[in-house]
Amino acid sequence: MVLRKLWRVTKYGALGGAIGTTGYLLQKNDWDISTIGVVRFGQAAWAAVRLVADYKINLRGLDYDSPEYQKVKSEIHLRSALRLRDMCCTNGGAFIKVGQHVGSLEYLLPKEYVETMKVLHDKAPQSDVEELKRVFEEDLKMKVEDVFESFEKNPLGAASLAQVHKATLKDGTVLAVKIQHPQVKSHSYVDIKTMELLVHCIAWIFPGFQYMWLAEETKKNLPLELDFVHEGQNCERVERLFKHFRFLKVPKIHWELSSERVLTMEFCEGGKVDDKAYMEKHKIDVNEVSKNLGKLYSEMIFVQGYVHCDPHPGNVLVNKTEDGTQIILLDHGLYQTLTDPFRVSYSKLWMSLINADLEGIKKYSAELNCGDMYGLFACMLTARSWKAITSGIDKSQITQSESDEIKDNAANYLIEISEILNKIPREMLLILKTNDVLRGIEYSLNIRPNATSFLNMSRCCVQAVGEDEYRQCHSWSSRMAVQFSTSWQLLKISIYEFFLWLQSEYCWLLMQVPS
Repeated sequence: MVLRKLWRVTKYGALGGAIGTTGYLLQKNDWDISTIGVVRFGQAAWAAVRLVADYKINLRGLDYDSPEYQKVKSEIHLRSALRLRDMCCTNGGAFIKVGQHVGSLEYLLPKEYVETMKVLHDKAPQSDVEELKRVFEEDLKMKVEDVFESFEKNPLGAASLAQVHKATLKDGTVLAVKIQHPQVKSHSYVDIKTMELLVHCIAWIFPGFQYMWLAEETKKNLPLELDFVHEGQNCERVERLFKHFRFLKVPKIHWELSSERVLTMEFCEGGKVDDKAYMEKHKIDVNEVSKNLGKLYSEMIFVQGYVHCDPHPGNVLVNKTEDGTQIILLDHGLYQTLTDPFRVSYSKLWMSLINADLEGIKKYSAELNCGDMYGLFACMLTARSWKAITSGIDKSQITQSESDEIKDNAANYLIEISEILNKIPREMLLILKTNDVLRGIEYSLNIRPNATSFLNMSRCCVQAVGEDEYRQCHSWSSRMAVQFSTSWQLLKISIYEFFLWLQSEYCWLLMQVPS
């Protein structure tokens, strides 16, 4: 039934049903789309068949607990990951997007898949500039040459769904023009149905496979990312919500030159947020960048409940200006809006994690559907061992041995991790991805979360919980009590932060004294 539905979609598409002379032309065009859809489906299906066969044949008869089993399984992981990556590169579009998502799930998937798929962040296919100009002209009914004085042939960046070119208007204004790859939208529906079908087949063959959520999230989010009007509106909303952060820069949208497939915006200079060499060259403090990025995302998640869910290094730039270090946030196609109950429970869970409050961790993990698996869930959220969590994650930095322990446990508890991912609210999935990407940036800059970063997070959690309690008050006295309690907790955090600053200054002075 699914195959019949897929065939109907690829054959008739959005243009089916026409009649007469015009109808013949449309049906002929639909046949071209149908052929491409079947080929793309066939490539994906063949990769999936080979993957399943490799696991079934080569693991048969091996003792699950034997070293040989683990060795063979690791080899199959790598072969399968390479096949999937090749298929993603061949099909492009939505498949690249999913592959990039897999590459960011460092603590949730075998390392062979993660390391192999990470390459897709830098190897998205490029479209010919003339094809992109045709998309611009089709959507805006204007010739590129009539609008721009210059339009650079080489892209500033190429992603899975679009690429960005630098262009200059007739009046000298420099802009960045983001144009969707020509065939992405027409292929997207078929690609989503293909992924759904293949994931269902793999789940049927491997009952322990519980990654249905990956196809579900792609199905929900891809249409939003393909609508650049939606992305432009997100961009303007972020600028309004976070205008109090002087370090944040969001490019201005030029609506007169934008459409569903074209987004024209202010051109912003800067280096990638994980480019330590760039920061050293421009005298940018990496600790300040990490601190401000943490402040921004803590407020997004805990206070506003409106989260930019694709903060990979290509979408976050840094720049040195007269007013200080600037963080430039790009690619606003995908945001997660958090419900108030989820946001408050998540805030309380993080407060419990920071305070090593085991009862709170149990309680608020249960509110997020994790039940008895609260320990593993806490490790997934923090990327710390259970021992570090119970001792206080703000009291010790992560060591190499702890990192190795976490990776080993991720491999050993793969089925349990999959079970958690299927239980937790859907909002949590993109937050987990966001957390992993932010940790990757910190790792590239050789920065580890410290007491100050947890204090910034605590401040946002206290504010979120206080605002929720205030909304539930029914008398002026209870509202006053909540306001006083919230203000007192925030003051204590500020005092402790000041104490840590004094301590660091004192240590610095001691280091300057000759021995």
